[in-house]
Amino acid sequence: MLKLAFKPHQVSKRLVSTLPERARDVLVSRYGLKGKGKGETLDSIGKRYNITRERVRQIENHAIKLLQDSPALQKESDSFRALESAIRELGGILPEHVILDEFAKDDDTRNHLYFLLVVGKPFTSAKETEDFKARWYVDHDLAKAVEDALKQVHTNVKSMDDMSEDQLVDHVMTCLTRVNSKYRSKDVVRRWLELSNCLMRNPLGEWGKTSAPGIKVKNIRDHAYLALKRHGSPMHFREVAKAIEKLFGKKAHEATTHNELIKDGRFVLVGRGIYALKEWGYRPGPVVEIIKHILKESGALTRDEIMKRVAKERYVKPNTIIVNLQNPVFTKVKGKYSLKNA
Repeated sequence: MLKLAFKPHQVSKRLVSTLPERARDVLVSRYGLKGKGKGETLDSIGKRYNITRERVRQIENHAIKLLQDSPALQKESDSFRALESAIRELGGILPEHVILDEFAKDDDTRNHLYFLLVVGKPFTSAKETEDFKARWYVDHDLAKAVEDALKQVHTNVKSMDDMSEDQLVDHVMTCLTRVNSKYRSKDVVRRWLELSNCLMRNPLGEWGKTSAPGIKVKNIRDHAYLALKRHGSPMHFREVAKAIEKLFGKKAHEATTHNELIKDGRFVLVGRGIYALKEWGYRPGPVVEIIKHILKESGALTRDEIMKRVAKERYVKPNTIIVNLQNPVFTKVKGKYSLKNA
């Protein structure tokens, strides 16, 4: 956390003290400047004054305009310049939550800091969109260049891709052709990645589109997917449950994990309680179906050839494969098995 050269609550209190009583109360209430948690809604303030929520909004906007045009704001110019400089140092355009997290150690300070962003002339806000989170910037041209570069990255990253943070940062760097070199550092780019609503980082630190498998992690199935992917080979459901707890610190009951693996098409049962990822090339279905797929692809094969091929897709005993070869869908001619109706 970075430290500002001023105390936000002292600046905001000096500013609002110059306003008429009702205007002061509306701003203090709306922005939570009383030190009592979040700000009040327009409705709750309206009920207190027996006026409409729209009238409260008008008073709020008028009070902010009064402050922005007042000598009081000029007196605090050193503080606003310090905040502007700090934001520029971090990248010039940042998600709102990043600014508040960087400079505020508690909710009370966050409220006062947010209020200073609202009334301060150097700061411009942009609402959340499909592409980007709510954000603040101090340089319009820089903000436009960064957003254009990130949109280019959104287009370039494929829906199934996942990559390390370093790979994604390097990719963003190649798209920042219109950004001043002083901002083109990996630390700054990492903060800019936080602007994106299209890209996100999973608990293993991998980045991808929010729609990519294993990127947006919501439940046990998603954690199981990442655990298997990290392991790189099939695992027993008990091992998966333990891996979830070890990797993510999330309690995963073995029975629950097993049930979730059964229900999700991303996983394939390849042995007694053993699961693999479908994306690794494993096909779903019982052993008899796997043998049918193999014979359709390769034609007639000997028992040993079939057993070797099945062993690549299923963790089963040789006798299990032999028993399945007795199924009437198969026929044996001159030591080779084939599909009866092929």
